[in-house]
Amino acid sequence: MAKSGNTGNVFDLGELRRLVDELGTAPREARAAVLDEAVAGDAGDADCDCPSCGTEALSFPPVELAPDAELARAVLRVPLVRDARRLAAWTGTRQVTPECLLPDPFLAAAELGLPGPARVHLLWVVAVNTGMLRISRGTAAPGPLVLTGDLPPRALLEFWDGVVMDVLDRADESLTGSAVVDEHLAEMLATMYAVSDGLSPATLVKGILQSHEVACEARPAQMRQLAASLPGELAAALDLLGYCGLVERSPAGWPRLTPLGVWAVRQDLMREGHDAPTGAEVAVFADLGAGELVEAIVKGSAAPSAVTVWLESRGPETAARELLGVAASGAAGQRGVVSTILEELGPEAETPVREALAEPSLWRYAASWLHIRDLPAPTLTPADNTWIAVDTLASLIHQGRAPEGMGEFAALEPGEDLVRLVEEMALVEHPDAIVVLDMLGAHHADAAVAKAARKAVMKARSR
Repeated sequence: MAKSGNTGNVFDLGELRRLVDELGTAPREARAAVLDEAVAGDAGDADCDCPSCGTEALSFPPVELAPDAELARAVLRVPLVRDARRLAAWTGTRQVTPECLLPDPFLAAAELGLPGPARVHLLWVVAVNTGMLRISRGTAAPGPLVLTGDLPPRALLEFWDGVVMDVLDRADESLTGSAVVDEHLAEMLATMYAVSDGLSPATLVKGILQSHEVACEARPAQMRQLAASLPGELAAALDLLGYCGLVERSPAGWPRLTPLGVWAVRQDLMREGHDAPTGAEVAVFADLGAGELVEAIVKGSAAPSAVTVWLESRGPETAARELLGVAASGAAGQRGVVSTILEELGPEAETPVREALAEPSLWRYAASWLHIRDLPAPTLTPADNTWIAVDTLASLIHQGRAPEGMGEFAALEPGEDLVRLVEEMALVEHPDAIVVLDMLGAHHADAAVAKAARKAVMKARSR
């Protein structure tokens, strides 16, 4: 989004996950709003501070958008928009400063009944950037945009999208009056987007504190001081976001996004490449067969959010049995997708997963699934784990994600010698072992690992 975290990236994945984890009593669907990618989880990245991880695509629950005409009418009622129009009319044609600002924002605030120059500046930015005012040769004059209800709904929504981008960009310059809220504003809005019914102020405060402590390595004394001041700062920030048309109160009195806020945050999420579908977009996946769903994910035509809708349309046991049937007859790509979908299911799916212990290509995944849930399961040997490592990378290759496979490979066995693991890959009985080793030999950034892979390919072929 326009402003997020300390790195300047869209999101800090670890911070957002930790924030969602703090929802406590919220439904499981809300706590799991930030899902792993549809294939090959990203646990190795959860606490990573590198810039690339901050822009990883996230998946959000489907939302229901209000009709465009209704949203367009609401745009004209937003207090921020009304005041920006008033400021543009008040300005008329007049000289501006060398920085293209009003020479006397205090006068504008007084005559328009605004709280101060900071509010005038925000309105000025919106009026100029959206075209209500135009500045040329040191003079502000009426711009090309005449904001009326006669504009087509899409035109008003495009205008609204620009307004929100201007507002969020102001977080770099103290939008809300709280440096900490501004720092974590994008995370907070994204979390409110994921939990449509609203979040209590106490939950938002707790999430921001945790994110700030981790991201900024704040000292205990700083955290105590922030814990005392943040509730008041957040209340003021939420009032400002309400003025901007982004936040309202739920029937329970909790802050939540307005329909316009949901629309605008979704636009930002999609701009940054995140999965933020509408309910209508994913509803079509509910009636697909398991094979069709898996194939759509392998081809990249189904977003991760489609999985949630599909699982909700059938019971855990039925879903697991259908998926395992696809994986049993499929290749590594299908097995990888099914394995990741199954991670969304709890012990209710034990029976079909236990039955999969009899399948040669699935029993290792089934044993791992059972073990993670503290259910009786066969013990996996080091050779079995190596087989899973090969299958995981083969799955990525089958889905055209070989470059990402490099990072997945590095995270398969943290702390282990990857060269040794490559050598062991040549010994496992896996139909894709040579393909995987060829990929590692050609593309792995570590010269020693790549060399070991090339040697292992030769040994595997000789066998």
